[in-house]
Amino acid sequence: MKVFRLDDLDAERAANQGAYLRFLRERHMSAGLYALKAGDTDPQAPHAQDEIYVVISGRAALTVGEETTTVARGSVAYVPAGTPHRFHHISEDLRVMVVFSPPEP
Repeated sequence: MKVFRLDDLDAERAANQGAYLRFLRERHMSAGLYALKAGDTDPQAPHAQDEIYVVISGRAALTVGEETTTVARGSVAYVPAGTPHRFHHISEDLRVMVVFSPPEP
């Protein structure tokens, strides 16, 4: 069993001065914590893996392919591999749990 605490992960991510912290990598999946401040630009490019986003806190718009929706705490979004996507119009600091399958390289 592996147990993680969001506050500890967020502190580690911030200490490394990055928007993303991968904290788990297993044979079939990986997971990380992604954070963007209100007003930030999301620099993501399409990934080779399927993704699930779970919004822990904050509010933003999320565009996946041609579809856009508002996401906030408790939102869960699926992004198919290879699909352009990004968070934008980030109105509240955003913290998102990201699960990749298969694991990111």
